[in-house]
Amino acid sequence: MNKNVYDQHYDTIIIGSGAGGLSAAICLAREGQKVLVLEQHDVPGGWCHSFYLNGYRFTPGVHYVGLCGTDGTGNSTSDLYEGLGIGSELTFFKMREDAYEHCWIGNERFDYPSTHEELITRLQERFPHEAKGIKKYLDLVKKVSYELSLIPEVKTFWDKVTIPFRTKHMGKYGLFSLQRVIDWHIKDPLLKDFLNIQYGDHGVEPKRASFILHAALMNHYFKGGYYPMGGGGAIIKAMTNAIKKYGSTVKTRAYVDHILLENSGKTKKAIGVQLNNGTQIKAHRVISNADPGITYNKLVGRENLSQKILKKLEKTSYSCTSLMLFLTVDMDVRAAGIDSGNIWMLDGGDMNENFREMQETNIEDIKDFKGIFISCTTLKDPPSFDGRYHTFEVITFIGYDSFKRFENEDLKRSKAYLEFKEMCTEKMLITLEKAIPNIREHIVHKELGTPITNKYYVNSTKGGVYGTEKTLKHIGPFAFKPKSEIENLYLCGASIAAHGVAGASYSGVQTAGLILGKKQNELLQPNPNERISTYDAEDPSHYPDYILKKMEVKKARLTAGVNKFE
Repeated sequence: MNKNVYDQHYDTIIIGSGAGGLSAAICLAREGQKVLVLEQHDVPGGWCHSFYLNGYRFTPGVHYVGLCGTDGTGNSTSDLYEGLGIGSELTFFKMREDAYEHCWIGNERFDYPSTHEELITRLQERFPHEAKGIKKYLDLVKKVSYELSLIPEVKTFWDKVTIPFRTKHMGKYGLFSLQRVIDWHIKDPLLKDFLNIQYGDHGVEPKRASFILHAALMNHYFKGGYYPMGGGGAIIKAMTNAIKKYGSTVKTRAYVDHILLENSGKTKKAIGVQLNNGTQIKAHRVISNADPGITYNKLVGRENLSQKILKKLEKTSYSCTSLMLFLTVDMDVRAAGIDSGNIWMLDGGDMNENFREMQETNIEDIKDFKGIFISCTTLKDPPSFDGRYHTFEVITFIGYDSFKRFENEDLKRSKAYLEFKEMCTEKMLITLEKAIPNIREHIVHKELGTPITNKYYVNSTKGGVYGTEKTLKHIGPFAFKPKSEIENLYLCGASIAAHGVAGASYSGVQTAGLILGKKQNELLQPNPNERISTYDAEDPSHYPDYILKKMEVKKARLTAGVNKFE
């Protein structure tokens, strides 16, 4: 470690280099602050980081992103990256236009198109008896999402007076579950399942998921799904480059043991952090990009908290955890029916009951899993394909209890853990074979990420994938606040404002705005020199030279034998 970096006094120290922490760092550093981002892993990015297995890239937490268009109309993710000053470094591929999501429920199939209007038309054709309810429900989804987007822009006294009138739909439906609202509009069980399929993106079953949150999620993809060239790591690289450009620092392999506090009248005040090697670093303020459980219970310490926050922590639930199967295969995946669209494959039956069983069932007692998410990254990101080997990320949600017995193991895993992991891998493959029957014969490398993996690399409570559980009890006004009860301690990330790469990034912007006394739109000013680039993942005929060159280099490396499978 560079001791000179730690000997300095910083304006802000940020614990964790997830998308939220990095976006906060960019905003603060751009305003002239000296910022230090500390990351316990050996690469930055949190869930958004990329890693390599035998030379092939995987990203555990970025599988698609919405609202990345370049038409200048309501593309909030483009506005985010361009406003942060990193848009020109990013290229996104639009996933299959007419089917960015494939819904496979039992033997039934439905494809999500890339527009709100086409989704209505396609569903009405499939379910003509529900035509009126389909339009009414999906129009409500769009209205609520628009109203939600108005909240960060409230600036003037008149805005505050008129916001209740401009957000009347959000107010009317804000305290209802997804299942409650959809039941008011839709009766057909299969149609409900198709409309609810994306509940996996926030990891809460329909009867407990917030309708407002699900509406925002659906709206996020009403212009289709996109995937970043270079995976999630490309976004992180652009963000860390920006932080360095503004004279601030991102340090990896820097594990924060606790936040340094001093008494400030009747309260306590954050004055820096101490690393696990004993090094102390001072700062005017600290932002934690860790989840609230890690932040308050471990980094601050329960003895330093009020009864109010202790009670809130006791009532806090964290999102489900996961198994992630990373595969490299030697096969023609398109011939097997795979394209750049995601596949949500679920057993038929009650969606709520299936999710409950996925969380509560002992993995040893089942033959396979009730649902999986399938993503072929080499089709989403064409330059990553070398002409022969494809990569897959296959995910299922599980409860943490199956892995609880292994939670205190160190990096040298026990024989029992490795055997249990191998059993889980086998059951994941049995499930995957329902979608791609002969894939097992073509696997050249496989690796399974477990809840223990999540805890080790991302340091999330119980290996949770979305921070706090995204039920009505933990979002919006009931979520943890960006400003803590500890003076000069702030929070950002998936548990504070919203989850997902875009939601967490916006959280970082909002926390930085709170510190700087600026609104979100003041920190994300339009920048015509920072336009992102987008291309069709399914149509390489319009790719520019720099993308074609990347594709040539990738294939040349394969031809030259730069791989470990031969």
